[in-house]
Amino acid sequence: MSVAAKAITSLQNERVKAIRALEMRKARKETGLFVAEGTSILITARDHGFVPETLVYRAGSASSGHALGLVAWALDAGVECLEVSEAVLGKLAAKDNPQSMLAVFRQRWVEPPSAAKVAREAVWVALEEVRDPGNLGTVVRTADAVGAAGVILVGSSCDPYSRECVRATMGSVFAVPLAKMTREAFLGWRATWKGDVVGTHLDAAEDFRKASYRLPVLLLMGSEGPGLSEPLVAACTKLVKIPMAGHLDSLNLAVATALVLYQIRGPHLTL
Repeated sequence: MSVAAKAITSLQNERVKAIRALEMRKARKETGLFVAEGTSILITARDHGFVPETLVYRAGSASSGHALGLVAWALDAGVECLEVSEAVLGKLAAKDNPQSMLAVFRQRWVEPPSAAKVAREAVWVALEEVRDPGNLGTVVRTADAVGAAGVILVGSSCDPYSRECVRATMGSVFAVPLAKMTREAFLGWRATWKGDVVGTHLDAAEDFRKASYRLPVLLLMGSEGPGLSEPLVAACTKLVKIPMAGHLDSLNLAVATALVLYQIRGPHLTL
């Protein structure tokens, strides 16, 4: 199998340089590509219909198991496969907990659905100007876990296709539809929403656990620190609050989003 793959040992190889460049947001934006790392995440990508542009693996690491299966699948699909030295992989893989296999994929963005096409029991999540890739990745992973229909990034946001965010999703970046909109475009789109538009707010009087939610639900969550902007607060049909017993007045964005998502989606989840 490795006979059909291209062996690379030089750090100066042009393909190696191109893949390394995808660590930069500018390169990801210009090429529309991103890197995902680890066999489990690549298996998730495969199972959701993503075919990589390039598959990279450490020489000798794909002789059995899932790694062997992934290389065979990629070769059958005509994917460029690179069998690289330990030194080359060290330049391409993450510095903390590096994996022996990674792949380059094309990004996928979707258009937010028209109101007429939103399923009655659907829940979409909209994040306004989220800044932390770990938070964003965790929200995408949670959206996948509860069966949310997708995630919309409103305004300027961190990149969901950055290495940190992709890793934080644990593969859910391949399962959850992602959309992006300006605040103005989002507000225009939100005007067609048929169900509740829910936001969390420190001044809200309603406990998120006691609220009733009219489906379909659009959950709006603000950026770390500032929270939702006034225009998005005004766009909500329902504002809820997560009660606190300690001295803090707010939770981490990903934690808060998970709590509200599970409350809304709970009746539809079974073991």
